[in-house]
Amino acid sequence: MERKFERLQEIIESHQGEVSHLIAILQEVQEEYRYLPEEVLTYIATAMKVSPATVYGVATFYTQFSLIPKGKYVIRVCDGTACHVRGSEPIHFALRENLGLVGGESTTPDMQFTVETVSCLGACGLAPVVVINSDEVHGQTTPESILRAVNKIVSREQQGENKNSSETGCCQNA
Repeated sequence: MERKFERLQEIIESHQGEVSHLIAILQEVQEEYRYLPEEVLTYIATAMKVSPATVYGVATFYTQFSLIPKGKYVIRVCDGTACHVRGSEPIHFALRENLGLVGGESTTPDMQFTVETVSCLGACGLAPVVVINSDEVHGQTTPESILRAVNKIVSREQQGENKNSSETGCCQNA
């Protein structure tokens, strides 16, 4: 077995290769890779002795799965009726501009951020709503407030990098 698929095999084995665990396996694999690459789907099918069409079918049926790479931080901007009326469009525009996303790009080149528009987040009373990584909900958002949230993330990431650099003996203030 190639080293590239070692972790993948561990995930499959942790579920005893049960086809009934395919969704859970895909969830763990996506958490590991941040998306489901084609060669990974093929490997899963082969290892689990199911057709690639079965694995691909599950991966494309559920919206939680992505076949394209996503950033470490996925920012979902609700554009449902309530959010749209209350200003989700300027929020989306500010995010894209701040992160340097142009044209059809949705993910930053450094793979840190992905910006998506979703139809509804089910929190209309908090409109406009933005969710970061499914666990950080921002209600009654403004372009300024969401950019502050993104800047906090960037600062945390930079502090983490600086901490890692200092642990390896790198001179930061030279």
